[in-house]
Amino acid sequence: MVVSLRPLLQPLTGFSTVSVLALSLVAGAAPALAQTPEVETAPAAPVARPADGSLSIASARQMMSEAEAAIADQDFATAETKLKAARETLNQLSTYYQELAQMFVGVDTQINRSNRERALETAQMRDQATYQLALVYRAQDRTSQAVPLLMEILRSQQPTRELGQRAYQQLFELGFVEEPYAGRAASSSNP
Repeated sequence: MVVSLRPLLQPLTGFSTVSVLALSLVAGAAPALAQTPEVETAPAAPVARPADGSLSIASARQMMSEAEAAIADQDFATAETKLKAARETLNQLSTYYQELAQMFVGVDTQINRSNRERALETAQMRDQATYQLALVYRAQDRTSQAVPLLMEILRSQQPTRELGQRAYQQLFELGFVEEPYAGRAASSSNP
């Protein structure tokens, strides 16, 4: 819904341009004043979500794609840089979405649910980036850096989930743990 503030600003003709600009910025009407010849204003930044900013899921996906390409080229330094940046971005996003979800508990169920789902999605992506980074470290024989990342994945995913099982398998292959884990056997629901 777009609301024009021009009818609201017309009674302000007796005020200085600076006063009108200040009032309009508070009201969010900077684009309406762009026609004022005395004041140059920068184009208003969109109020909508950043689709391709550095703090977005799309940006993190792009970094992960670039890391995959670097891994394919065996450019581990670039892959490490991209995966670290993706992990940081996704961790921030997950935290922010969790906080937003908590703010809307009992206030708006749809917003709460939406932000919980985004928090889960970004946390899952973060764990995927973490796993890839651990593999990059492993490929470079940097076990002391891979193990903490694999443990982080296990804490987040648990060994019962696929990514958790893959992380545990990496620990087993590295010789960090001695017992293999084949997954939890399905429990019978019949007594």
